[in-house]
Amino acid sequence: MKMISTSDAPAPAGHYSQAVVHDGLVFVSGQLAVDAATGRKFVGTIEQQTKIALENVAAILRAAGSDIDHVLKTTVYISDIELWGRVNEVYADFFGGHRPARAVVPTRELHHGLLVEIEAIATVLAD
Repeated sequence: MKMISTSDAPAPAGHYSQAVVHDGLVFVSGQLAVDAATGRKFVGTIEQQTKIALENVAAILRAAGSDIDHVLKTTVYISDIELWGRVNEVYADFFGGHRPARAVVPTRELHHGLLVEIEAIATVLAD
């Protein structure tokens, strides 16, 4: 088991790793719209928050030796299911033709008043 840490994504704010690689799989912890360089929480539109969260996932995947085209499954936590259509547009644009399995979990609120959190499972790229 290998713990992943990169300065290209927000540092963990608790007792967890950005990701763990085990047996050819990358398990990326939930990512919020947090700027990696400053630690600043971005409370803009749901579209902006979704894009930043996905970019954080992508940065961690790169550090783990993977990429977004190797994502098997995501879980998207959303503070208001009414926002789902807007999240889905950004998500679809980000992944393009790649369509990982996905679960959408409506929740009342997320850390820091943010609107979306995204976690992922991917395969490691073959050498």
